[in-house]
Amino acid sequence: MGLVENIASYNTINVRIEEEICFLQIHRPESQNAINAELIEDMNSVLNTYSDQIKVVVLEGSPEVFCFGADFNELQQSFDTGNVAENQDPGPLYDLWHTLATGPFITVAHVQGKANAGGIGFVSACDIVLAQENTVFSLSELLFGLMPACVLPFLIRRIGHAKANYMTLITQPINAQQALEWGLVDAIEPNSENLLRKQLLRLRRLNKSGIQRYKNYMSELSDGLRNDKEKALAANKSVFSDADNLEKIARYVKTGQFPWE
Repeated sequence: MGLVENIASYNTINVRIEEEICFLQIHRPESQNAINAELIEDMNSVLNTYSDQIKVVVLEGSPEVFCFGADFNELQQSFDTGNVAENQDPGPLYDLWHTLATGPFITVAHVQGKANAGGIGFVSACDIVLAQENTVFSLSELLFGLMPACVLPFLIRRIGHAKANYMTLITQPINAQQALEWGLVDAIEPNSENLLRKQLLRLRRLNKSGIQRYKNYMSELSDGLRNDKEKALAANKSVFSDADNLEKIARYVKTGQFPWE
């Protein structure tokens, strides 16, 4: 299959499809590529529309920021208007990560710059993770009284319970080399664009039906992601409905003052 034309225009992502490979770039530069409802909807739209036509999905951010997690600005606005409950349903994001993990295509996270909080969810959900050598990875949620409830099932699947627990508790960034040693990242190079190009040369050779059968089989071997969904959503809703947490996040957005200050 050649180039797929007439791809819809999206506000939060850039999309191009070349020879059965979908390049999906998070593009919210005004908010450090933070996650909001529109981003989730846009990404799901692409994956649902082209699922049968693509063999590989390459998920990218910008050279400076891959994805920095939840959009605190939108959360602050929801808090001020009293609409937090309406705007904080974690189900669609969990389902998006589950699609990346189990869908009928190979998912490749090409990570440059910073990946934080929900950005780690995107990384952990992908089959293959390639990173620039200067990339940093972090889970900052506990600093704000939150926790990476929906991230953890995917992260534990990738690096194990102990390392996921450590990343959550320490809240400090780890570098690409550490992430490689822990298994969060599969390969790093100074020029990750070159690394991605080399990997895609091999992945292009794979058969679509073979990929689909393999991904189905792998998801059937362990159904932990589906089994953990209910607990993850409940825990997420608990911390994001805590008025004290939300007030401190809103204050941070307005003043830059951290919760402990």
